[in-house]
Amino acid sequence: MINLNKKSYNYKESFSRYEFKYILSKSLSDRIEDEVKNFMKYDDFIHRELENRYFVRSLYFDNKFFSNFYEKVDGMKIRKKYRLRTYGEIFDSKVPIFLEVKGRYQERSYKNRTIINHKDLDLFLDHSSYFILLKKYPNNKIVRDFVFDSLKKKLIPSVLVDYKRRPYINKFGLYFRLTFDSNITCANTKSLFPNPSSSHKLKCKPGYTILELKFDRSISVWFHKIIQSYNLRRKSVSKFVLGVTGCNLAKETSE
Repeated sequence: MINLNKKSYNYKESFSRYEFKYILSKSLSDRIEDEVKNFMKYDDFIHRELENRYFVRSLYFDNKFFSNFYEKVDGMKIRKKYRLRTYGEIFDSKVPIFLEVKGRYQERSYKNRTIINHKDLDLFLDHSSYFILLKKYPNNKIVRDFVFDSLKKKLIPSVLVDYKRRPYINKFGLYFRLTFDSNITCANTKSLFPNPSSSHKLKCKPGYTILELKFDRSISVWFHKIIQSYNLRRKSVSKFVLGVTGCNLAKETSE
């Protein structure tokens, strides 16, 4: 866990990688995970009390036309979206909150993120406060781009998505990461920590697990064998899209 001292609010991370996704039934997910354990280990952020998983919460931004949603649905090769991400269901000053920009450039996905001060959370949810953000984060490109894009595209908090993630990383060799995401829920809210009594959670893909494969250069040989053995087929699935459709905020269109 990141130590949230004063200097940590300048903390930034950047990732660029390939991402493949698969939708698995519970039984298939269990069988694949049993094989994965022979080659990979849990990452350091799991919680034993959550069955070796951790909780993930994302508040996604979009405009009233859901432009980001349709860019994803239409398969645009160059796109991006913003979200606030944290790892707890209630406000906790010890659990970091990140502003993230998640995007795609041609075949690779990227994610840039920066920690925000918990005291500034409400400033990210209100356009009238954005000039304050620019003063508080003067040298932070992620915050600056978020402010400019939000004002230009009229982005607002649109949908909250929660899930539990069991993550695996390579024991040796190149970067190779697998995550098994389940118990996905969504809520139509503009708050990162909504009042449970006023925010109804809806289930997304109940009974299914989303397997995400993340790598820099190539897929491990042993996982290629799993793909062939179980006849896995990549899916263009997005928890953001699942959340928007699950809350009936927008619909996927087809010819």
